Amino acid sequence: MKKLKRIIIAITILLLIGLSTYYYIMHAGARDLSAEESAYTVTAKDITIEFNTNIDDSNKKYLEKPIAITGIVTALTPTQITIDKTVICNLKNPQTNIEIDQLISLKGRVIGYDDLMEEVKIDQCIIIKKSL
Repeated sequence: MKKLKRIIIAITILLLIGLSTYYYIMHAGARDLSAEESAYTVTAKDITIEFNTNIDDSNKKYLEKPIAITGIVTALTPTQITIDKTVICNLKNPQTNIEIDQLISLKGRVIGYDDLMEEVKIDQCIIIKKSL
């Protein structure tokens, strides 16, 4: 009987640890970039040149940090905007009122650089300013 009680306690503890870990991974890691200050303000061309010149230094500087970025919209879907053909921005909220060749400023988190395609990847983007 004592052995069964110990097994039940051990299973209960493991279950609590597992549920706590699941909750932390699924819910506690979300950031609200709209409330954060931009670490850097750059143009799409400048950040692409920086990554092309030195990817390691650029990763240290920009990776996982909120940035404000400005450029011309060259491609778009309701959930993704491409700026100056080199910066891919995944939008936090779908947008339908954006047009090709429009000057736009976005705020988002840099998640990486694709050196094969020479593209900077940004997620959680929100529109700061757009002009015609």
